[in-house]
Amino acid sequence: MTVTEVQGYGRQRGYLDEILGVDKGIRFVRKVKLEIAVNDEFLEPTINTILKVARTESGRIGDGKIFVLPLEDVIRIRTGERGREAI
Repeated sequence: MTVTEVQGYGRQRGYLDEILGVDKGIRFVRKVKLEIAVNDEFLEPTINTILKVARTESGRIGDGKIFVLPLEDVIRIRTGERGREAI
């Protein structure tokens, strides 16, 4: 797992900065990006855990999104292991 502090905006659209009537552009919203690689049998439990922890009680814009992408291959550099053994 990798955790990265990022900035951006989605449906909440960030907001425009204006100082003394001068438009300073879009101010991005601070966010946290998680990148998690799991074997197939851990996919659904991982998704369910993220949903349980990240979703607000009423479910609001800004709760986040989960993108599920296939991994073509994984190689552990230290040992040369590939595939599920490398995860």
